[in-house]
Amino acid sequence: MVIEQYTIATTQKYNFPQPTIDPAFPQRFIELSLNSLRNASSQPIQLNRQEIQKGFNEPLYAPQPPTKPIPLYPRSDETPVAAVDTSSIKLGETSRGIVVAIRGTSVWKIKRNYGYLRVGPFIFHITDENLREVYSALQRAYFPELKFTSPSFLSAPMRMANLLEKWLQATLAKSISNGVILFDGSLTAGTLDTPSHQLREILTTARRMGNTVLAFAKATSLRFNGYIITEIIKNHKPPCLLEVPEIKPRPPITLLGEVYVAKLSMSSCAFRLDIDKEVPPQQRIEAVERLLGNDLLTQSYPETLRLSHILCTFTANEVIAMQHFINKKFGLKIITKPDMHRLLFGPFGKGENSNEAV
Repeated sequence: MVIEQYTIATTQKYNFPQPTIDPAFPQRFIELSLNSLRNASSQPIQLNRQEIQKGFNEPLYAPQPPTKPIPLYPRSDETPVAAVDTSSIKLGETSRGIVVAIRGTSVWKIKRNYGYLRVGPFIFHITDENLREVYSALQRAYFPELKFTSPSFLSAPMRMANLLEKWLQATLAKSISNGVILFDGSLTAGTLDTPSHQLREILTTARRMGNTVLAFAKATSLRFNGYIITEIIKNHKPPCLLEVPEIKPRPPITLLGEVYVAKLSMSSCAFRLDIDKEVPPQQRIEAVERLLGNDLLTQSYPETLRLSHILCTFTANEVIAMQHFINKKFGLKIITKPDMHRLLFGPFGKGENSNEAV
């Protein structure tokens, strides 16, 4: 098994399954990243390694019980499998704002070989003064036809990562044909960071290329009779699906996928699985069966999607390297943030990031 790597960092020349991909969006990330850091030159930065979580915690309830289990039978006919994920991390704080890093990854498996495209990392110094300018410039670079609400200061890194993720999803949708495309999360639209028109366009492009989009949610608040829906399938023999019918969220939230509960391997794990609702029901089931026959499944989770998460997540060494880069290149002076708990309470202070008892 071979894993091929394609990386975008500071150049527009890169390889990918289809050569007609517009590099303007990552290039705009680079330009805005460098400009924001130049404006922070020589400022002190207090270190802070904090993952920025993304996702939409939907307050949904299933009015009807899930259908009977749908048994699945792996289909071994050769099918491309591809996945997308992005991540954000807070590197530190300055007196005027925060320094964050954003990265995205596309992973694909074709003919038993994995390949991946890693975009970034892009490092930004975000302040109240430049927040609207940076976010608006990124949005106009690839989604000029859509109107986005500017994010709040605290949600800006997640929203910027989401823009990158949507660009990668749109790119993958027109680069793969007759395949299965995996998204992280759900096919919920109408939120601040996922306008309905934007997600519909991505799904339409995927269908035009003969692809089926499957979205795996690692966590969900969707319930039936007070129980999380992923608990309902635990006693059923895998691989199987349960369809969760007639979920009606409150406007403007819309569900662009049919919701299932998926248990795809012998494990205790089950996932909410959204499948593009414009795809015929039988084709939805066949897409999951082709996934089973063409990708590894560990704990009911596809390996391609797992790799996309791993490859976009920042390691401790990468965080140190980025902090060293902004120190040497832009003169941001790294200082240690005082721990107010220790400062005020001495040995009785547990520390801001500790849950340990004294």
